[in-house]
Amino acid sequence: MYLDRADERILAGEEGETRRKMMEILVALGKVFGAEEMVPIASAQVSGASYKTIGEYGLEWLSGLDARVVVPSVVNPIGMPLDRWREMGISADFAEKQLKVVAAYERLGIKLDCTCTPYYLYTTQYGEHLAWSESSAVSYANSVIGARTNREGGPSALAAAMIGKTPSYGLHLVKNRRPQVVIDVKPGDLEMGIAHYGALGYLVGKKVGNRIPFFRGIRPNRDQLKALGAAMAATGAVALYHVDKITPETRVFPFELSGLETIPVEGSDIRDQFHDIQVEAVAVGCPHCSPEELERIAQLLTGKSVKLPFYVFAAKGVMEKNQPLVAIIEKSGARVYADTCMVVSPGLEKFKGIMVNSGKALAYVPDMCGAPARIGTLEECVAVATGQA
Repeated sequence: MYLDRADERILAGEEGETRRKMMEILVALGKVFGAEEMVPIASAQVSGASYKTIGEYGLEWLSGLDARVVVPSVVNPIGMPLDRWREMGISADFAEKQLKVVAAYERLGIKLDCTCTPYYLYTTQYGEHLAWSESSAVSYANSVIGARTNREGGPSALAAAMIGKTPSYGLHLVKNRRPQVVIDVKPGDLEMGIAHYGALGYLVGKKVGNRIPFFRGIRPNRDQLKALGAAMAATGAVALYHVDKITPETRVFPFELSGLETIPVEGSDIRDQFHDIQVEAVAVGCPHCSPEELERIAQLLTGKSVKLPFYVFAAKGVMEKNQPLVAIIEKSGARVYADTCMVVSPGLEKFKGIMVNSGKALAYVPDMCGAPARIGTLEECVAVATGQA
C-alpha cells in the first residue's frame, strides 16, 4: 500500500508513539484488504463509548493514548445520559467508570456528541470518504447520503480520526458498491410506517447477510430509510443498500440487475414480525430520533399521561433545537434522554419485556438488555405506554 512521506514519518514514530500505533492499525487493515492507497476522510464516528460494551480493558487502552484527532469526530451513544444518569437509575459505580471513558475521549479531541445519528448534527456530503463505525450510521451514510465508509471497528475508526485517512478498500471504491441481490417488496394493503420498514429490514438482514440489496416496490422517506438500514445492519451485516429511484446512487449509476438473485417479500411477511407480548416499558429512538420523530411523539402524547416507563432517545443537539417538543413529551411523564440508548445502557436491564418501534432494537434488546422485545408502530407504542392498549 502506497504511503506518502507524511505517512511514512508517522509510521516511523516521528510524531509520537500513539500516532505510530494508529498508523500501524491502518496499514495492517490496508494490507489485509488489498488497499492500494490511503484516502483522506471528512469525519470519523467512533464506537466503543459505553462502559457496558468496552469494559475495563477498553478504558485502559483509551487512557494510554496521547494524541488528538485531526478531523471532526464524534462517539457512539454511551451508557447513560451525562447530566441525568441518576434519574435513569444508573449506579454510581457505573457512572464513575463511564465518566472516565468520556474523559478519555474528550482528551483525544473527540466531540462529546454521543449519538448514532451524527448526520443530524453535521453536514455530510455525497461522495465524501468517512471512517464511521456504528452500524446504522454507516448504513445511512452510504445508502441515504451516498458518502463512502466501511463499517469500521472502534479502534480503526479512532485510528483514522487521528491520522485523517483510511485505507481505500471495500465501500470506498465505486466498483464495490453495486447491488448483489434484489428485494422485491409487495406490501399489498399494508400501510408502511417506520416500524414496518424496521420489520422489513429485520427480515431482509437475515436473508442477505452482508450482501448489498436493491429494493423495488417501496418508496420510503428518510426516517423510514433510517429504520430499514439500521435493522438490516443489526440482523445481517448490511453496510449499503439501494432503493429504486429513491437512494442517490440509483439515480447516478446504471446498475445491472439481470442475473441477480431476487427475494420476494410480501406484506404478510412484514406483519409476521409483529408479536403481542407483555411489556413493562416502552423505548423509542434506536437509532436516535429525528426532529420529525420527536414532533410526532409530542403530537401523540399531548394531553396524555404515561402509565409505563416510556423512554425516548435523541442526540443532544437535536433535543436542544427542539426543546418545546421535548417539554411536551416530558409533561406526559415520558423521559427524553441524550447521550445514550436502550441498547448500550444498563438502565433498561431491569425490565422483563420492552416495546420498541425499531427493527434494530428488536434485534439487539434481547441480548443487550436480557428481555424479550416487541415491535409496534409509534402509535401502538404510545397507546401501550399510556394504558390505552
